[in-house]
Amino acid sequence: METIKKLPTSIRFREDVLGRLKIEASRQHRSVSNYLEMLLMQWFHMDEPNEETKAAIEEARSRKDYSSSKLYSSAEELFADLDKEE
Repeated sequence: METIKKLPTSIRFREDVLGRLKIEASRQHRSVSNYLEMLLMQWFHMDEPNEETKAAIEEARSRKDYSSSKLYSSAEELFADLDKEE
């Protein structure tokens, strides 16, 4: 997997815009830098998965045999089943 180099930079914002960025970043448990990067990547349509991830997604979608998978109707049912296994 290739490493993406990140470079430091400085940007000036209006006080109200920076305040809003901080609030929105906080809501998503992100740093302002990470939140801005995510927004810009979406804006420029750069958030597409890499080839390895695309292949893994396609492989997962192509699997039709879910007969051995147990399905749960609620989280409580799942946790009760997991507790039984211990």
